Amino acid sequence: MQRTQPGGQPVVTTPVAKPATRPVRPPWVLLVPALIGLAFLVLPLAGLLVKAPWSTLGTRLGEPQVLEALRLSLITATIATGLCLLFGVPLAWVLARVPFPGARLVRALVTVPLVLPPVVGGVALLLVLGRKGLVGQWLDSAFGITLPFTTAGVVLAETFVAMPFLVISVEGALRAADLRYEEAAATLGAGRWTIFRRVTLPLVAPGIAAGAILCWARALGEFGATITFAGNFPGRTQTMPLAVYLALETDPQAAIVLSLVLLVVSIVVLAALRDRWVGNS
Repeated sequence: MQRTQPGGQPVVTTPVAKPATRPVRPPWVLLVPALIGLAFLVLPLAGLLVKAPWSTLGTRLGEPQVLEALRLSLITATIATGLCLLFGVPLAWVLARVPFPGARLVRALVTVPLVLPPVVGGVALLLVLGRKGLVGQWLDSAFGITLPFTTAGVVLAETFVAMPFLVISVEGALRAADLRYEEAAATLGAGRWTIFRRVTLPLVAPGIAAGAILCWARALGEFGATITFAGNFPGRTQTMPLAVYLALETDPQAAIVLSLVLLVVSIVVLAALRDRWVGNS
């Protein structure tokens, strides 16, 4: 390559060759347990595919109880995701942008459902929203509203376990967003709500979308809190995971079919979030 000095004389530059990358040969002490771990994770999924009743798959998917469980799961998971967006995005904004005493404690409480056994979450919901619960008894006596063992109870159980996924994702996006855009909008006279709606939300839209997808997938697969707080009533509270649990006792082939549907949903979610959560290969 040549470039010209200010005096007009050419200067020859030699490109620096990059060092050749040598293939990494992992030691056996790491490779063997890695392969065992991979097999442990992949073989159960392969078992579903091998044992699936492919010849009768279409017929089984068209059975009324399967369609009803699928319909109820899609509806409740979508409504739960909407509630998570409605309450979770503002909560994430407060945690990311508003300093206040006890913020770390609040953040820890928000993430508790991630590690709390779902059955314990269902018991907690019963103690608060049950007919004799702290809030449920007031709802029952004042408005005649009963939440346990109803479709609304399914939505609340799914919202409880899924909202932390949205809050964590959106809070991370808010902390990574460039504040200069919001400051520039403020200097131009934009109000706080206008800045949030016209500047902040577009900046963190990818994080909100990723959190919403994870939230929806978590709600779709919720089992423990749902069966504890809402029960397992076909057509009313029996979602796909609950239908799988019930089918294992009466019709294992139907349980495999339902499990395949949930597996496909999980794969689609991972494919949608591959750049954000899995990374580029």
